[in-house]
Amino acid sequence: MSELLATFAQALQLPLERLPATSFPGMGALPSTFAVSDLASASIGAAGLAVADLLRQQGVPAGSLSVDRRLASFWFASSLRPMGWAPPPPWDPIAGDYATRDGWIRLHTNAPHHRAAALQVLGPCEDRDSVAKAVSQWDAEALERAVVEANGCAAQMLQLAQWAGHAQGQAVAGEPLVQLEQFDAQGVQGWRGSRAQPLAGIKVLDLTRILAGPVATRFLAAMGADVLRIDPPGWEEPSLAPEVTLGKRCARLDLHDSLDRISFERLLAQADIFVHGYRADALERLGFGAERVRQLNPGLIDISLNAYGWTGPWRNRRGFDSLVQMSTGIAAAGQQWRQADKPVPLPVQALDMATGYLAAAAAINGLRERLASGRGSAARLSLARTAKALIDHGQVTTDLPLAAETGADLASQIEHTPWGPAQRLTPPLALAGTPMQWACPAGQLGASPASFS
Repeated sequence: MSELLATFAQALQLPLERLPATSFPGMGALPSTFAVSDLASASIGAAGLAVADLLRQQGVPAGSLSVDRRLASFWFASSLRPMGWAPPPPWDPIAGDYATRDGWIRLHTNAPHHRAAALQVLGPCEDRDSVAKAVSQWDAEALERAVVEANGCAAQMLQLAQWAGHAQGQAVAGEPLVQLEQFDAQGVQGWRGSRAQPLAGIKVLDLTRILAGPVATRFLAAMGADVLRIDPPGWEEPSLAPEVTLGKRCARLDLHDSLDRISFERLLAQADIFVHGYRADALERLGFGAERVRQLNPGLIDISLNAYGWTGPWRNRRGFDSLVQMSTGIAAAGQQWRQADKPVPLPVQALDMATGYLAAAAAINGLRERLASGRGSAARLSLARTAKALIDHGQVTTDLPLAAETGADLASQIEHTPWGPAQRLTPPLALAGTPMQWACPAGQLGASPASFS
């Protein structure tokens, strides 16, 4: 685990020698051929070290830092425990893995337009059985290509060695884990935070959806930031909103509407941190590419996430954690480890989660740099590059299983959400004097005005 944390700290340019040592109490691991619990603990630890470095810069010596690996593992699955209600199922009925003539493919159909794209290729299918029958007539690579060309989301299962030799795999291997860039100085601004809330007074514009970006901004909210999430009209995440909107206000804007574009430009100009998870070319096509964003806000800390990396033939490809696991060989390695007859993914959406915490760390680093020099900055991360870090860490023999969750793992206060009461797991990160805490409960998308508080 210390090896992964050192890898993350180096990628984030964190000065480990000037920061508190991080301990990882707890035993056990999520069941996987990859070190998923180590990944969870190390990525959350990296975000905590970024906070400690910010406090150090401001003359506030950080206290001890620890990450409970058991709680970190649980948080990588879900932090919310509803009381008397349940969110909708996380997957569309036809989403999942299917056998083709020559292998396996995963279809991601949670969004209605992605489902429509898959069925446009496969033909009219009423249920999983009819989808399976249609898929079985295809070769995996040909079906993947057809669904992607129809603007859908699919990934054939590749072996680790196949991905290493693939053009996109080679492109991702040549990218840094966190791509950092800084811009000309704009004038030093004062710190408005405190030990208890290091990001107090910081405005975060959140243009992210499932799942890495929302995890990043949830962590920033836990450190006191004012997070405003923007979604387009009609977009919903019924299974995820209770999990990831904690501490945020959520509004809607249509970036194709002239008046909403004006509102969005105003928010960009006011923001300190901008986190977005659009594909590499999507914001450019909307007229909000990097150059325009810097014109609106030269001192902005610009954090961008995508699925398959920032170079190579797939840089603009739609993707999600489960698809990246298929492409990069993780699901195939799991199948071999389990000696199963189908793909075996990681036990949680670990690529999303880890990338989210690393993105939060990059945002906090950008703030630290701006406080020192006034310079704006940009950082780029991708699920595929996080997958490489996990794969490079090596396959493992699963440790002792994690002890089962108990009532003692839950925070004592009740969170009153629009869906009903709930409890959260105790946060896994403990930084002395700097608790993970949120100013408001999870809320529905579009429930707030499009303005910072």
